[in-house]
Amino acid sequence: MDRRNAFSAVSLFSGAGGMDIGFANAGFNILFANDIDPDACATYRLNHGDSIAQASLLSINPLELVAGRAVDLVFGGPPCQGFSVAGKMDPDDERSQLIHSFFDVVDLLQPKAFVCENVKALAVLTKWQSVRNALFARGRKAYRIALIILNASDYGVPQIRERMFLIGLHKEVFAGSDTELQNMIEAALLAQVRKPRTVADIIRDLGRAGTSGNSRTCAAKITFARAPIMRKSPYAGMMFNGAGRPLPPSKWATTLPASMGGNKTPIVDEAEIFDGEESYIETYHRHLMAGGEPRVGEAPKRLRRLTIDECIAVQTFPANYRLAGSRSAQYRQLGNAVPPLLAEAVARVVAGALSGDAALQVPVAAE
Repeated sequence: MDRRNAFSAVSLFSGAGGMDIGFANAGFNILFANDIDPDACATYRLNHGDSIAQASLLSINPLELVAGRAVDLVFGGPPCQGFSVAGKMDPDDERSQLIHSFFDVVDLLQPKAFVCENVKALAVLTKWQSVRNALFARGRKAYRIALIILNASDYGVPQIRERMFLIGLHKEVFAGSDTELQNMIEAALLAQVRKPRTVADIIRDLGRAGTSGNSRTCAAKITFARAPIMRKSPYAGMMFNGAGRPLPPSKWATTLPASMGGNKTPIVDEAEIFDGEESYIETYHRHLMAGGEPRVGEAPKRLRRLTIDECIAVQTFPANYRLAGSRSAQYRQLGNAVPPLLAEAVARVVAGALSGDAALQVPVAAE
């Protein structure tokens, strides 16, 4: 990827590089990246070069790695398991503390801007109010800040994936108030809204699972749940084994989890997508809702789990993006990633501010 762009950046908790793709496309030259996961770092090197340091953020010296170069932006997504409703939501989880390490680097490098991504729960739940207050207090020392909640499906990503972005612009860059920054960022993001393709569109483009363009399949079997958990929608509840739920082909995927790779990998109906047959998922759901007995054993072969190539497309990584590690490690990296198109939408707003875009400048005195 071409890194000869207008602004310099440091990428933290980089993972497989989803945010880095988006920020590079928006004009940021990434000086160095950092992650602790060896598989993710290997993936990063395959696609972005050797600029990633594989280590705990607590054990590196960012000043040495930037080697005296000015830094326009620090961005990244600290581990979210401690904050996620899908996890234990444990404030004492050491991963919950790493978000403060992100701001340690911001304090050290004093970039013109920062972007910290995390799960929606951190932005909205009362449980995390004290954490938010602490982050706001740190950010406001030198920055105007805005807390934005975005759904990836609003920015061309075929996935309902809500995330928060805490965005800071240095007071020397943005002279307005936090409220003015919030309003202007929201307006700039609204101008980038775009409709994504459907799950069926993506899968038909790639071809059937196991074919040359869609070869990296998931081996986890699909069996009928002995005691189905029913919901009004056939794409909720649990009609099959594991937490991998069926995806509606004519709509968008639900959030792809880092736990994919086994029976937590989402399910699709190939016969419906390629042959136009009636949805097996919806037909079976109607059967159960009408009081029918649950089926037993393996589900029909027309039902299968998302492939690696399909996850790459749903996450909006480039089709030729290379992944390192085992098949399960590849699923995990994709599930952990920030969708590049979502990251790019945020990055373009920040780039506009750094380049003096009039829409993001407020000619008032600093508070």
